[in-house]
Amino acid sequence: MTAPGAWWARIPDPVVDAVVVAVAVVDVLLSLADASRVAQALAALACAALAVRRRFPLPVFLLTLPASLMLDIVFAPFAALFTLAERSRDRRLLVVCAIMFAVASAAPWPLDDLTSHDRAWTLVYFFYTLATAAAPVLLGQLVQARRDLARRLVEIEEAREHERLLHSQAILARERAQLAREMHDVVSHQVSLIAVQAGALQVAATDTHFKEGARTIRSLSVDTLDELRHMVTLLRASGGRATELTPQPTLADLHKLVTTSGIDAELTGGLPPEISTTAQRAVYRTVQEALTNVRKHAPGASATVRLWHTADHTAFGVTVTNTPPRRPSLPLPGSHQGLIGLRERAELLGGTFDSGPTTDGGYELKLRIPTRSD
Repeated sequence: MTAPGAWWARIPDPVVDAVVVAVAVVDVLLSLADASRVAQALAALACAALAVRRRFPLPVFLLTLPASLMLDIVFAPFAALFTLAERSRDRRLLVVCAIMFAVASAAPWPLDDLTSHDRAWTLVYFFYTLATAAAPVLLGQLVQARRDLARRLVEIEEAREHERLLHSQAILARERAQLAREMHDVVSHQVSLIAVQAGALQVAATDTHFKEGARTIRSLSVDTLDELRHMVTLLRASGGRATELTPQPTLADLHKLVTTSGIDAELTGGLPPEISTTAQRAVYRTVQEALTNVRKHAPGASATVRLWHTADHTAFGVTVTNTPPRRPSLPLPGSHQGLIGLRERAELLGGTFDSGPTTDGGYELKLRIPTRSD
């Protein structure tokens, strides 16, 4: 496979088009002996059309057929046929176009009655031209397959990078869970003893200043225990599920996530400004997972991210919808836990999470969170 940095890959398309048109003109000039004005005009049209063959491959190829019928030219129809084979995935169309070129090249001009001998040579020349036309078709299909393979390699590398990120998050989750256990077993126990001893000193003390100091120590110990229990709860919750790497994302980061997703994605709608950071993270992670799945499993598809809330402000959420894939996808490695994690996030907030295919062959993810849980 050719390296992406090959020198011919860096040549601008207009330069390549100019060279193709120039070679086609030379080929036509060599075949203009005793050609009629109509044949000359059709040949000029065929050469000029090659400049837009990337944008209109099939019409340009059809424009080269009359010139191929009236003149003995090869390069213009071959260039148009190669571009069509490079950009079309309809192999039946390519076979039909190759046969049409072979017929146009083998048929005599002007079209008149042929002797049996001429008909035999015309048939031989038809099969010879048809076999020759297979070269640009096969070469165009090879270039198309190489381009598709390069895309697949990029998608596989992105999937591997995503898997490495998930692995690092899993390691961090285990470390947080272990830290939570150690804090509970060691620190919490020691602070509880301090609070108990301070309470006993407060009861037994007779001096007013000594009793006030013991009360302050006990109060600070109790407050420290409350903060510690809250921290342990957070660490255990993050250790039991896929955790986020700091800093934690919010709705302010959603626009950047959509614009840098690497796919054609659009962000519409809005959410109430007073929703909590926990709900914002749930919305962010839903959009992140949805765009990742589109990139992995629906190559070439576009996506729409719609933020919404009900008219009575009792619920809000996000809906991510993508179109069907435009290119075939390869089976890529995955943890199969993304949608499960999104559903667990929604349930923790008292909401719901639904996903499934759409009627047009795309896919849709929908997160709904009640306002009262926020």
